[in-house]
Amino acid sequence: MGEEEADPQRLKRIAAAAYDYERDPRWADYWANILIPAHMAARSDVVDHFKRKFYQRYIDPELVVEAMSSTSSSQSSRASERPSSQTTQSSRASERPSSQSTARNVRPQNSGSGSGTAPTSASTGGNANSLRLDKRSIHFSINAWVLVVAMLGMLPVVARNLSNKAYRLSLLGTACSSVYSLYTLYGRPRAWNLPAIQTWLQTLVGAKDFVHLIYCITLVTSQLHFKFALIPVFCWALDHVAKFLRRNFSRSSLYRKYLEEPCLWVEANGTTLNILSSNAEIGLGFLLIISLFSWQRNIIHTFIYWQLLKLMYHVPATSGYHQSVWARIGRTVNPYIYRYAPFLNSAISAVQRWWFR
Repeated sequence: MGEEEADPQRLKRIAAAAYDYERDPRWADYWANILIPAHMAARSDVVDHFKRKFYQRYIDPELVVEAMSSTSSSQSSRASERPSSQTTQSSRASERPSSQSTARNVRPQNSGSGSGTAPTSASTGGNANSLRLDKRSIHFSINAWVLVVAMLGMLPVVARNLSNKAYRLSLLGTACSSVYSLYTLYGRPRAWNLPAIQTWLQTLVGAKDFVHLIYCITLVTSQLHFKFALIPVFCWALDHVAKFLRRNFSRSSLYRKYLEEPCLWVEANGTTLNILSSNAEIGLGFLLIISLFSWQRNIIHTFIYWQLLKLMYHVPATSGYHQSVWARIGRTVNPYIYRYAPFLNSAISAVQRWWFR
């Protein structure tokens, strides 16, 4: 029994090890945000550990990643330090006074050269970190604004005109945030010709921000205003804001007093928020189908949104959550269809062929 339960995890670990991280642009951004010492970043076991964490976060949330033991890393570092210390001690014992005097003459030159190069590298790293932090701050500011506006748009006590404006502003803010994130991660096409643009678009299709962009554009151009549609927008902004605050303000007394517990809750319940977003996205698709029987119907927007749901079902960033929701819907609805409406089986089979194509 224990071997059967361990087999899925073993297969998941094999899939995580075989995943091509270098071709995934999210891995470079994820690895750049990890702050660890340089001697540990060069170790293969440390890199493999964070690759499994990346795979668990973006590809397969069901992968179990064990904590990296600190004793093994400290022992290996100590073992690597011992030979060097022994050699330096033996070399010091074998040195003669003449060599010591020569070393004294050479040391000021080495220290001078080191002091000349160290500030240059430190300033270069500081400029890079400040530039990266500036980009993150801009992205955080947009998402914080979206979080407030989306909350205002979902409240039932807000006036209708103000709620509709907050609805559109939150969608536009999320679209701007997604465009900025895509530009930061993927840049522009290498050349402004059709093959280069097609290759660039193929890399964008699998990104989560691209899905968010199409979601917002589809809804903001529609005349319908579903407050239900702001639930995913609110969850996306909340997740980003909580992670940014936890990463950059963990030492602030204001953060520790008022924001630490909410941010920890958001980080611990990330899967719950993703499932809630998936339920809202799929529920919105059925609401658009129902709206086809009203005077506000829009066949084009409904078709585009269901194409987006199909993309969410297949894209690795959202497929796990959407597939679980659709499986639960199937387990609930299929028995009633087979019992009371068997004539719908052929239509459902045709829709499934289109869906899985």
